[in-house]
Amino acid sequence: MTTASTELKLRLMTASAAFALVCPITPAIAQTSAAAAEPETLAESNEATGDAIVVTGSRIRRSDPETSAPVFVVDQQSLTDRGFVSAAQALNNVTSIRPALNQAAGDGSSAGNGQQFPNLFNLGPGRTLTLINGRRMVTSSSGLGDSQVDANIIPVGLLERVEIVEGGGAAVYGSDAIAGVVNYILRKNFSGIELDLQTSLSSRGDYPVHSLRATLGQNFAEGRGNFAVNIEYTQSPILRFADRPLSNLARITQTNAADTGPNDGIPSVREIIPAHFWNFNTNGVIFTAPAPPPNFLARLNGNALQFAPDGSVVTYDPGTILGIPFAQGGQGFRYSDLAALRTGVERLSVNALAHYDITDNVTLNFEFLAARTTGSEIPQGESRTVLNSAASNAGAIAFTINNPFLSAQARTALSTNRPGFAAGAPLFLSKVFTDLVPSEVTDNQTQTYRGLLGLEGKFSAGDRDFYWSASGSYARVEGGLSRWRVNNARFNNAINAVRTASGSIVCAINADASTANDDPNCAPINPFGNGNVGAAARRYVSVLTGQDYVNIQKDFLATFGGDLVKLPGGTAGFSLAYEHRDESARFTPFLANQLGTFGVGTREIPQAGGYNTDEFSAELLVPLIGGDFTLPLVQSLEVTGAYRHVDNSVAGKEDVWNVGVRWKPIEDITLRGSRGRNFRAPTLTQLFAPSSSALASTGQDPCDADRINGGPNPAQRRASCLALFRANPLYGTGATGAAAVGASAEVRLASFQNPSENFTRALVTTGGNPNLRNEISDTLTYGIVIQPRFIPGLTITADRVKIDLEDGLSAFATDSFTAACYDDPNPDPAVCAAFTRLAAGNGTDPGGTIITGTTTTFNAGVIRYRGENYNLNYVFPLASVFGGEGDLGRMEINVTATHNTLLTTSVTGTTFTRTDGTVQSPEWVGRLDLAYAKGPLRLTYQLFYLDEVLAAPNATIENNPNPVIGKNITHSISAQLDIGNLQLRGGITNLTDRGPSYPNIAYGDIIGRQFFVGARMKF
Repeated sequence: MTTASTELKLRLMTASAAFALVCPITPAIAQTSAAAAEPETLAESNEATGDAIVVTGSRIRRSDPETSAPVFVVDQQSLTDRGFVSAAQALNNVTSIRPALNQAAGDGSSAGNGQQFPNLFNLGPGRTLTLINGRRMVTSSSGLGDSQVDANIIPVGLLERVEIVEGGGAAVYGSDAIAGVVNYILRKNFSGIELDLQTSLSSRGDYPVHSLRATLGQNFAEGRGNFAVNIEYTQSPILRFADRPLSNLARITQTNAADTGPNDGIPSVREIIPAHFWNFNTNGVIFTAPAPPPNFLARLNGNALQFAPDGSVVTYDPGTILGIPFAQGGQGFRYSDLAALRTGVERLSVNALAHYDITDNVTLNFEFLAARTTGSEIPQGESRTVLNSAASNAGAIAFTINNPFLSAQARTALSTNRPGFAAGAPLFLSKVFTDLVPSEVTDNQTQTYRGLLGLEGKFSAGDRDFYWSASGSYARVEGGLSRWRVNNARFNNAINAVRTASGSIVCAINADASTANDDPNCAPINPFGNGNVGAAARRYVSVLTGQDYVNIQKDFLATFGGDLVKLPGGTAGFSLAYEHRDESARFTPFLANQLGTFGVGTREIPQAGGYNTDEFSAELLVPLIGGDFTLPLVQSLEVTGAYRHVDNSVAGKEDVWNVGVRWKPIEDITLRGSRGRNFRAPTLTQLFAPSSSALASTGQDPCDADRINGGPNPAQRRASCLALFRANPLYGTGATGAAAVGASAEVRLASFQNPSENFTRALVTTGGNPNLRNEISDTLTYGIVIQPRFIPGLTITADRVKIDLEDGLSAFATDSFTAACYDDPNPDPAVCAAFTRLAAGNGTDPGGTIITGTTTTFNAGVIRYRGENYNLNYVFPLASVFGGEGDLGRMEINVTATHNTLLTTSVTGTTFTRTDGTVQSPEWVGRLDLAYAKGPLRLTYQLFYLDEVLAAPNATIENNPNPVIGKNITHSISAQLDIGNLQLRGGITNLTDRGPSYPNIAYGDIIGRQFFVGARMKF
């Protein structure tokens, strides 16, 4: 009794001390890893087979799975425990990876195209290299995208584990391994039939997610070969802002009249809930002039007017008008209805893997992948939500009493209001059409194909063992974006309707049969009310727009490695590799885009480009001390090195390297570290994406009254904008609600609201930049691994990661240029020339409104990252703690935490923005996983923690009414029961239905509590 009690106390005290070492913060911050004792799993697997293995981060085969760089592992069981149906979901559960959710941020931005890419340390998904079985994959993305691989194409049914190198890797694998490497490792041998079905539903009865997969494998040739096929399908729906209380608040911020200055403790902006666009809605708001300031609202007996859904004229409540375009409350278009909250994703994949031992020493390998991913999104202000007001390119709709679609009631009411209308003077309609095009959904589809054929073998020469491999692959992505838009010329034809002598309503251009401009396809549009556009008119004005793209990768990889020389600490190993890769891309805009038959902008031009690269690499592993040869405080010591020479036909030559060391002073402790130079080459899309111009919003303007006190250097921003307004006396004037001409720059700046932040005001030119060069980073990692012999099953790791990047390849939008221009005391003139402003107000927009902008890629970024990753994993039989002879089951405790201590970025290299400690990069992210298994039963619990953060960089009470976003903790549980060949599972994600931390809709789980059930049958 005493001995057992003492042992129990010892174990608990040691575990508590280890926990304190891993998480030197409050207990609420304890986090867990998504994986289940992966390093242990690899070691056990290697011990069972006796074979050397390859661990991600090196091509050298070794018996010890530990490396000088930190490698984190996610296994198949962790996906099952949490009910994940895609590799993307599993990666989102890793604390060092910023989640990719395909979710809108609440600022009107798109929810995403359905693709999901791992993003280590939030350095950008293009800086995390993706591999499949240690080999590169063709990029999934297009546009101004990075070289990224969609995690949705990975076959979950064949996925054995995911190995994640946290920090660098370019010396071994080449371009893109800046933040690290994600390597999907597929099953090598699968025999039998496995069917897996899962479905989930939120506690609100919505957001169903369905998954079905089948895997078939068979050994052949007396076990010399294996062939496996996997087919899987998953589907998740579109989720709208109105579907969740927090996102449906329709919250915005606007200038706060109570603010008296930058040091009064009063925010410069205040919350508006619910925000509506008072100057338009789905029925149609009536104005007396084309511009929509409040004094131009058509009124009857003092009441503003609108159309009812049936086309009759009724009173209209614009709410509490706050300026253009927002009001608080009222019957205007609700801000939260602009776009979808979550993109719907449908994925279908077919995979085949095979290998055959030609001889005992030579194996033929085959891989095939075919996947289709479709993302369905509802972007802001696009598709069937076409704004026809002065705030959009279509403009307000003029109509007279002669419009044949006006009801008698409408004619009478409007004539009473304005006698001039009865005489033929026009009124103006501002509305959102919900039925003008066939679908509001933008479809993003990618079809990925990849085939690989390879040989690998081994041989011995003397007392040395060698291994080699050669593989060739061809991969192709056929992607595209398509959405319905409105042909403005045809819309203008259709909206101008007349009644013929026979009483039929036709387009005015067709009223006179002798008119040369007749268009027999024109069908008139009834704009009054909601849902009154006929099918013929819809067909006439709608045009399918978008772009197709094709990415092709041809890759040849040859490796040779083995034993080099025997040393006192073991046998030195080496690996040599040569890789030749051809990459090409082709962009083909739809015919409507090429002809420029919609909206306002330039014609889009098809474009294509390509490059090839020859790369040589060498690695060396030198075990200086180990085995029977030890020294005091040196149980083992090994040094590794890697070098890579790259010759890229476009980006030029590059030499990168990495050195590492592992030192075990005593049996229980390992110290490790690595230092390297890494790079990322510009992608084909960054280089050659076709140039096009279209009306778009410009994002946040630093000189807007809402932003003037923000930024990394508020004093510099204010000074720059004041200088701008002093040099342009008409900036901030010329629109309703704007300052008067002659007012001081300070007064004009204090009331300036840039409408291009929220509306498609500016002509934005988007395209590639053929003058790009490689970005370069220096990476340093160092850490400790503790495996105390007196507590079997306990492993503690802690690693520091430092990354410094120069010449960063960054996609700059107009708001990037404006921030760089005004936040930098000495901005590059080319940066400030990337956008222009309206010289003088036009009655609708104030002078200073941004009217042209640019979106492209530049070599200007600088990134500094510092952080640590901690992990505690403790696996033990309960009987060893509580005593007793019987089997009480097996317990696993897994704690993982990522501590982001610095993430600072600069557009120009002089002015930096720190995002560590903000919603973009929380200081602490962590997970606690508990798993209990006994016989056929497995029970799990997970806690996921997000730290308290700032709402944005440099957020204070002076510039944000909610500068601090509260911590967010969610809990999940699951159960699994194996009954012969049948496995049943079920669980609850976000058990307490904890929503995101107010007011940020993405800081936490917006879906809420979800229930999942699944079954897996094995034959």
